Amino acid sequence: MRAAQAAGLLLLVAALWRGWLEVTGNFHEVRAGLLYRSAQLSPERLDREITAHGIRSVLNLRGADPAAGWWRGEVAVTERRGVTHADLALDAWSEPDPERLARLMELIDTLPRPLLIHCQSGADRSGLASALFLARAAQATEFQAEWQLSFFYGHVSMPTAKAWPMDRTWEALEPALGYEGS
Repeated sequence: MRAAQAAGLLLLVAALWRGWLEVTGNFHEVRAGLLYRSAQLSPERLDREITAHGIRSVLNLRGADPAAGWWRGEVAVTERRGVTHADLALDAWSEPDPERLARLMELIDTLPRPLLIHCQSGADRSGLASALFLARAAQATEFQAEWQLSFFYGHVSMPTAKAWPMDRTWEALEPALGYEGS
C-alpha cells in the first residue's frame, strides 16, 4: 500500500512540475549572458526576455512556418528589436540527419550571444541544442551538458519515451565532444 501511495505521489509531483514548466514558458538561464532556453514564448513574453537578458539572437528549432501566428509574431518581435532570428526544423522523435546536425552546430557556434534556443515545449530539442552549446561553447562538464536533457526541463530520458532520439543523438556525439559517455 505504501509503495502505491508513494508512486501516486511521485506521479502527482511530476505532473505538477510539468504543468509549472508549461505555465512559466519553461524559460531558463543556461549560462548567464550566453545561453537561455525556453518553450515557444508569446510575442510579448519574448519581447520581455529580450529586454531582461539582452538576447541578441533566437534559434527556433520548430522550423519556419510563415502560416503560423506564433512564427509571424516571433519574427515581428525579433525584426523590431534588431535580434537575429534563425529557423531550423528538428523533430524530437527522430535523430537528426548529419547535415541537419551540422547546421545546428554551425548555428550554435555562430549566432550572436546571448542566444535564446526554443522549441515548442522547451524540453527535448531545446535540451539537445543546449547540451551541444554547453559542450562546444562553454567547456561544460559532461554532467552539466547532459543535465539539459533531464526532467528538470520536462525531458523524459527513457528508451520508451517519444523523444528518446534526442538522448541517442547526444550519446552518439559524446566522444566527438571529448566526453567518455555514460
